[in-house]
Amino acid sequence: MRFLLILLTMFSVCCSMSSAQAGSTIKRVKAHNVVRCGSVERMGLASEVKPGVWSGLNVDVCRAIAAAVLGSPDRIEYHQYETDKDFDAVRKQQDDVYFLTGSEINAQKLAGSIVPGPTVFLESEAVMVASTSAAQHVSDLSRNSICFMIGSSVERSLTAYFETLHKNWLRRAFSEDGEMIDTYNVQNCHAIAGEVTTLANIRLDSGVNRLSSRILPEFLSTFPIIAATGTQDAQWSAIVAWTVTTLINADRPETQWYAGGVGAMPIFAPELGLDQQWQKRTIASMGNYSKIFERNLGKGSVLKLDQRLNANYFHGGLLLSPFLE
Repeated sequence: MRFLLILLTMFSVCCSMSSAQAGSTIKRVKAHNVVRCGSVERMGLASEVKPGVWSGLNVDVCRAIAAAVLGSPDRIEYHQYETDKDFDAVRKQQDDVYFLTGSEINAQKLAGSIVPGPTVFLESEAVMVASTSAAQHVSDLSRNSICFMIGSSVERSLTAYFETLHKNWLRRAFSEDGEMIDTYNVQNCHAIAGEVTTLANIRLDSGVNRLSSRILPEFLSTFPIIAATGTQDAQWSAIVAWTVTTLINADRPETQWYAGGVGAMPIFAPELGLDQQWQKRTIASMGNYSKIFERNLGKGSVLKLDQRLNANYFHGGLLLSPFLE
């Protein structure tokens, strides 16, 4: 009998702990009236335009979550993860949403601290050349020098790419990005390799020779940036996932055969603490995913990137979320 009482007591304590944890994030968010997000700084995704003010696609996704939960896209704080200490915000679950890559999760040993969520952006590695270059494809750079940051994943991607083609290339490795960019801008290397968002930013800095550049069409590799959440609150993880789903599905065109826009996947979820108008409010505040992309990375931004892989599946891209069949 005593053993049974002990078991019942333990079960009661566990249930109490579970109840206390469930919904704890949204309670904190509403109590402080702010959604806290963070990531590594990447041009077009998250960059500090002035002290304490951030812009980019990741930032706008954070704003969309704030619009869904708090009714206003302005109720956010954004934090940069640069050092190991910065990533303590993830380990200690001090922020509410973490925009992370697989490499960052692995390097910082974060797998046990997060719930991997939906993809918000597909970053790619590519190669950029001068606009006057005869090279139209990466394969045309065989036996040409390519600048890259030493120890970066792009070095492995370049090696794998040319080995597949059974071709050689000339390595120009750098430990300082400023030195690498200057070397490229004076054309002491024929091309420069890196993440597409980084290359688009480098393209803006034409150097002393006012070099005009273009990014070659092939991607060396592609990897997702996800919206991760803490492991302690499934309710909050669901809210974040459904918000990203709403942004992506809002790109779907409406026809006589199937619903589009917000109607592509109506999400009625009072159990999550979301009111009936949350999807319409979110899209009205931030626009659909394509509009967010265009103003941060696309034609409406200085980067002038095409959506390509980051287009909705129905528009030839790879972004796809649950929708009404």
